[in-house]
Amino acid sequence: MGEHVLPGNPPLTVALRRSDRAGRITLRVSHRDGRVTLTLPRRTPEREALAFLREREAWVRGHLERVAPPRAVRLGGSLPYLGEEIALRPAALRSPRLEGRVLLLPDDAARAPARAMAVLKARARDRLSAAVDRHAAALGRRTGRLSFRDTRSRWGSCSSTGDIMLSWRLVMAPPEIGDYVAAHEVAHLAELNHSPAFWAVCEQLFPQHRAARDWLRLHGDALQRIDFTAPAGATA
Repeated sequence: MGEHVLPGNPPLTVALRRSDRAGRITLRVSHRDGRVTLTLPRRTPEREALAFLREREAWVRGHLERVAPPRAVRLGGSLPYLGEEIALRPAALRSPRLEGRVLLLPDDAARAPARAMAVLKARARDRLSAAVDRHAAALGRRTGRLSFRDTRSRWGSCSSTGDIMLSWRLVMAPPEIGDYVAAHEVAHLAELNHSPAFWAVCEQLFPQHRAARDWLRLHGDALQRIDFTAPAGATA
């Protein structure tokens, strides 16, 4: 339903959202990117929600102070790939090339983040598609459409028709983490829930699933904070 800006230093942009399922007004500060969301029930007047927001402004600002800043992707810097840091170095070439722990990129600061992201997306598609195929074969199930997105609320999903979505950012994590998420979503082909029966299937496909889930809880936010937008002031 839009945004509201609270004046102050700095001003706070708050996303406003109505929900049929909300029983009361709620405020959420994302510890991944600092996004502030004000959710109100369908019939609650907007003025009531904004009064609620103003009453809790100090709480919101306090939480924002604890949110880690985004990590910019830039030439001369680095980013994680398969759990290890790779350097981003300019080179006299026309397209990116990954050599060991170095990603060589054309010497163009403005386009470097997008080029690095394209490399990761392509690698994620290859690795995670193979993992999905392997786990589906082990389970004796067929998948639907496989897609890759940059999701914030979940690392993957599986629909009732067998379509699987995975976050391409998983390719930045250690290899077993992406393998686990692929196994998790394939397990939903047998059990479209999180019942004990589902976790038994997940255990069958990926016995180390608890350790992988713990890793995502501890380190997943850091992957979400990696910022692939062009640096301020960069020109092509």
